[in-house]
Amino acid sequence: MKIHKEGILIILTVLTLLTILNLVVHWSIKNSFLQTALATVSVVLFLLVLWFFRDPGRKFVPDALVINCPADGEIVAIKEVFENEYFHDKRIQVSIFMSPLNVHINRYPVNGFITYVRYHPGKYLVAWHPKSSELNEHATVVLKDRKGREIMVRQIAGAVARRIVTYAEEGMDVVQGQELGFIKFGSRVDLFLPAGTAIDVEIGQKVKGNQSVVGRWKEQ
Repeated sequence: MKIHKEGILIILTVLTLLTILNLVVHWSIKNSFLQTALATVSVVLFLLVLWFFRDPGRKFVPDALVINCPADGEIVAIKEVFENEYFHDKRIQVSIFMSPLNVHINRYPVNGFITYVRYHPGKYLVAWHPKSSELNEHATVVLKDRKGREIMVRQIAGAVARRIVTYAEEGMDVVQGQELGFIKFGSRVDLFLPAGTAIDVEIGQKVKGNQSVVGRWKEQ
């Protein structure tokens, strides 16, 4: 298992701060119980940070007929909505909540051409809040496939997550499974799919990026 590049600086910073803290306590407080307790907590915290930034490097077989899951997590919403940022029409919204223990790499669910990328500053409501998709800090990416079908992927910051990383740029050709970006420390990803898309997931289902199929194109 690899460590994702977005975590290197944070991991080194945490390691440095924990090392300094433990050395200061060791030199200034002659209490073996306190020293041991701090060392134990420090190791656990450091391992949790390592675990958060893991990159499992999953392999998968690309399939142009399906829409893959862009993130690990739990399906918390499947509903018809009026999408008013880009499409200005009715879409099927599928929302994936990512807890701090999930892999936080976001991936392109289909092959396509990037037609739209926007970053929006905003609030930090809990990620499962109904209004978080619109009101929270988020980044929006729209992909168009070879048949002209478009889908939207929206990265949404949560109450803990305060850093969205998006690698997408308008005009890029991308492939299914390629990294779209990363959200740090708990978040949500929304998909906005064309009306009529066959949905293969249900509320409460645990999903994995590049492994789970969210839906299938209406026309195949």
